[in-house]
Amino acid sequence: MVLRHFLDTQDFSKQELLDMIELSRMIKAADKQGCTPPLLAGASLAMIFEEPSTRTRVSFEVAMTELGGHALYLKPGEIHLGVRESLHDTAKVLSRMSDVIMARTLKHETMTGLAKDAEVPVINGLTDYNHPTQVVCDVMTMIEHMPAGKKLEDLHVTFIGDATNVLSSEMLICTKLGMHFTHAAPKKYQAPAEWVSWAQANCAESGGTLTITDDPVAAVKQADFIYTDLWWWVGQEDEIPERRAAFMPDFQVSSKLFSQAPAHAKFMHCLPASRGVEATDEVMDHPRSIIFDQAENRLHTEKGLLVYFVYPRLQHPSEALKAFHQGKIEAFLNQPQTGLFK
Repeated sequence: MVLRHFLDTQDFSKQELLDMIELSRMIKAADKQGCTPPLLAGASLAMIFEEPSTRTRVSFEVAMTELGGHALYLKPGEIHLGVRESLHDTAKVLSRMSDVIMARTLKHETMTGLAKDAEVPVINGLTDYNHPTQVVCDVMTMIEHMPAGKKLEDLHVTFIGDATNVLSSEMLICTKLGMHFTHAAPKKYQAPAEWVSWAQANCAESGGTLTITDDPVAAVKQADFIYTDLWWWVGQEDEIPERRAAFMPDFQVSSKLFSQAPAHAKFMHCLPASRGVEATDEVMDHPRSIIFDQAENRLHTEKGLLVYFVYPRLQHPSEALKAFHQGKIEAFLNQPQTGLFK
């Protein structure tokens, strides 16, 4: 079987991404009735974190447990990728001891380096470039809250804020799926040309559209979903005053800006949020805010992704073969000459 990693949604076709989402929805439906199937029984997930996490850590660990497997949390500072041990060696060792690796790394190059030598699927839990597991969750959430009479390709998604790793992934998956995507930000903080080029290529194939603007009011006029994220990333703390001045108040998702969108528009945020900064409490806690539906769906989409990439690679031995090996081992253990029980 060909080994595939989940590092970037750009590596997958529209249909493959829709299959991941549909599988996640099926597993969620089973979960809601207390019937999550143990599809990954006996499997192990190695979780590498270079920085702390709430949603990614909890969602993957709970997902693996509820699917019948086991997750091992390798916390920040516990292993040093490329420092105490090379990426090559880490990838090889973890591949021998686990069935899948999920990593959250500060640099995307670390993620691709890990995947290069891994012999099991590597799932990208966030890098400085992108956050693909988050946006699979986001599209599933949009499908659940889709306006009546619309289909996926009709949806208008507006992202207001900095060109973050979430923005790159959101832009690319939406355009890949044929949706209409708008990024609103001050010119200095708009999506870089390379991302725009990739998204435009997606649009040419899918029929989606891409708009980049510095007018947040115009950006939300047709929005079915308004999305925002933090205005700075790890390592940009010294830029906070400058960034606040650039985005505030026009690019803050406030009640005033939210009111310029259609009456059915929903508010989204990947969390964690700086309340009162990129969005006000009134919007985050608004009846049309679906941020906690998003957060919950991280659990269901992690299940879907784990099953999608791991289940086909697992051995599924017959009951007879299981009984054969158990009997052989028990017969050995029960022989007096083994000396085990003397």
